[in-house]
Amino acid sequence: MQIAVGIITISDRASRGLYDDLGGPALKQAAMGYGWSVLAEALVPDEVREIQRAIREQINRGCHLILTTGGTGVALRDVTPEAVRAIAVRELPGFGEIMRSESMKITRNAILSRNLAAVVDQSLVICLPGKPSGAVECLGFVVGAIPHCVEVLREVPTSC
Repeated sequence: MQIAVGIITISDRASRGLYDDLGGPALKQAAMGYGWSVLAEALVPDEVREIQRAIREQINRGCHLILTTGGTGVALRDVTPEAVRAIAVRELPGFGEIMRSESMKITRNAILSRNLAAVVDQSLVICLPGKPSGAVECLGFVVGAIPHCVEVLREVPTSC
């Protein structure tokens, strides 16, 4: 199954042009390296409605997997987990647990991360750190579970 991917960078500063978005391009390269097709990319500020709008737009464009980078830390402006949870059908806690556990082997600050994965409509949304290397590393920690998850979510339910 070909996985159609959307990538959303969440950053007040990058969305205002104060610095270049490095996280989105790093995730795009990683996704293409896994053989996935990147259908959509977005750059939005740390605003709940903007994050939710970008996710919905990418789902409507046919993205089965949406990768976000940024907004998962402890700063008061970091609202990505809250934005995603508010529109999610269910959360998949194992993704965040593994990302934090494996990241702790690299940096003690990983304990501060609020990475998560959730199902929105029939798509998998994975919220990754804003640091490009951290986003790519965390994606790598959970990549093995993604194809099966996406396949299950894309199945059309049968009625009895």
